Amino acid sequence: MHQVIVVLRADREYEFTVHADEIASISSESARTWLLAEFDALECTPSNPVGKILILDVILNVAKYAGEARFAQGGEWARRFAACVGVTLDRPAVRVDVPAFVVG
Repeated sequence: MHQVIVVLRADREYEFTVHADEIASISSESARTWLLAEFDALECTPSNPVGKILILDVILNVAKYAGEARFAQGGEWARRFAACVGVTLDRPAVRVDVPAFVVG
């Protein structure tokens, strides 16, 4: 099980609990591939214009560029994001804090 909290404003955060059955079919590689595809689809701007893009930058930028409405709805896209973040980072709890640009 993974708990993913996405903070988009100081006064607004969205919490998603991802259960084992939801991530059973998601490999680490497919989770990264999905996040990178969303990074491209959302036309995210890399934080570091030179060099390799770190997966934490990808996660933060996808959350930022996706916008609050996707997380507020709590629909399939938001749940897929949470599942992919949980699988990619392999932590029981993850906080994606967009305003602070920190994943903890």
